[in-house]
Amino acid sequence: MSSSDTYYIPHKATWPVMATFGLATLLAGFANYLNGSSIGSPMMIIGFTIFIIMLAGWFTLQATESETGLYNKQVGISFRMGMMWFIFSEIMFFAVFFGTLWYTRNLSVPWLGGEGIGAATKELLWPNFEAHWPTNGPGHLLDGKPTEHGEFEKMSAWGLPFLNTLLLLSSGVTVTWAHHGLLEKNRAQLIKGLAATVALGFLFVIFQAIEYHEAYSEMGLTLGTGIYGSTFFMLTGFHGFHVCVGAIILSVVLFRTTKGHFSPENHFAFEAAAWYWHFVDVVWLGLFIFVYIL
Repeated sequence: MSSSDTYYIPHKATWPVMATFGLATLLAGFANYLNGSSIGSPMMIIGFTIFIIMLAGWFTLQATESETGLYNKQVGISFRMGMMWFIFSEIMFFAVFFGTLWYTRNLSVPWLGGEGIGAATKELLWPNFEAHWPTNGPGHLLDGKPTEHGEFEKMSAWGLPFLNTLLLLSSGVTVTWAHHGLLEKNRAQLIKGLAATVALGFLFVIFQAIEYHEAYSEMGLTLGTGIYGSTFFMLTGFHGFHVCVGAIILSVVLFRTTKGHFSPENHFAFEAAAWYWHFVDVVWLGLFIFVYIL
């Protein structure tokens, strides 16, 4: 137990064990699925279900403990430090993919084309290669040269991607507006701001799904379309997943808000969700510039 001068320690830690079991089942199912085993899909469904139940149970417990005053200031600091390190790990995760895109576009492809120190590389590895970006790689070549730079259409920045940028920037404003409502004890403003943020987040996901359908069905751009296609879908796909997660988290925060949770003095769950959402916004801005515009 905790009090105003002691650190909170739970009586028993059953949820982490359940999380481990669910993730292990999910991973084992995925491995079996990749190897063609009929048990793979059912194991994945079971593992994923266990993981979702764990999340619901653990966060419900956390919300109950927080609202009943079991957490003191020291626990709040621990929560904030944990969230900061989590977001830092996410930044490093996306940095790897941004680094892959930069290295491929600015170094690898020009070297293969014979630029700079790549003259010897070109002769040894691919004498007929011509450096173009975007490239579809060796899968679509005619006499050693890319056919129409890879037989696909490059994604334009000034359609749905630009609209999605406006949506995410607007959602950053609405979640900040909701935060001000919380600090000013204006619950109506808090609920409206959160509802608008959640709606904008899910609308972003819907538009991205439309963009993916257009890319696959009309533009010839897929995960198998060379290095351009793979880096495009990895970056935008992982970001879209993070938007989904952020919108779900904010939906839970919105539900708790309607139940009267959170106060200016005690609202870490809202604060963590807002931090995560702003991180998602910033990553998209970088993605929009480096993937769509450059």
